[in-house]
Amino acid sequence: MEADKKIQYAIEHTEVVRSPEQSLATFGTTNIYYYMVTELLDRVNVVREGRVIAARPKIVTPSYLIHLEGFSQQARKFIERMAGEQPHEPGIFYTYKNEPKEMNITSEPMEEIMDKINRRIDSQHDPLSAIIKGVEELWDVSLLKFTYELTRSSVYSNVAELERGGLLSIDGAGVPRDARNYIEELFEKTRRDPSRAPELVAELRRWSLFYEYQDRFLSLFKRR
Repeated sequence: MEADKKIQYAIEHTEVVRSPEQSLATFGTTNIYYYMVTELLDRVNVVREGRVIAARPKIVTPSYLIHLEGFSQQARKFIERMAGEQPHEPGIFYTYKNEPKEMNITSEPMEEIMDKINRRIDSQHDPLSAIIKGVEELWDVSLLKFTYELTRSSVYSNVAELERGGLLSIDGAGVPRDARNYIEELFEKTRRDPSRAPELVAELRRWSLFYEYQDRFLSLFKRR
């Protein structure tokens, strides 16, 4: 089976058995504990546990995205086109980190596994747990599908909260208010911990704002 067909198969055969009871937080990090259940062999199943950590959603523009690494050549061409047509159009950018915890192989039937996990989540009263039935060979694709669906279900409430706070507004330099607020947070963090300076510089350069903030940045390191 070709790679694209395998991925499509994994997407079509992934089922979110239990979704988290809460959406992704708009103004903070969301930590989702997941149970990924897959069939390894006939009557042999695998249960993986881990965390998907969703960072605080950021408001970005195509002009910002063009300075980020990690995009494919095709994706970068699309971003460049968007940056040429609508350089300051705001959008929400989500970033995630997967932290696998443990993996267990069991001969228990799938239904019993699901029931046991559901009872465990109920007993823990954890609103940020999820159960996913995935495809063993591409279980990480199954996890990505879950993450995508979680994002899609959260985006409307996130946008509404950001709009109410006026954080989607763009200033004369094409920078959203949310981004200015984040830069202020980074300045404060760098003031307390100078090792955060590269993070601050990178963010300023992504927004093409380094020269605007240059004097203020350098003043952080002047001897007193």
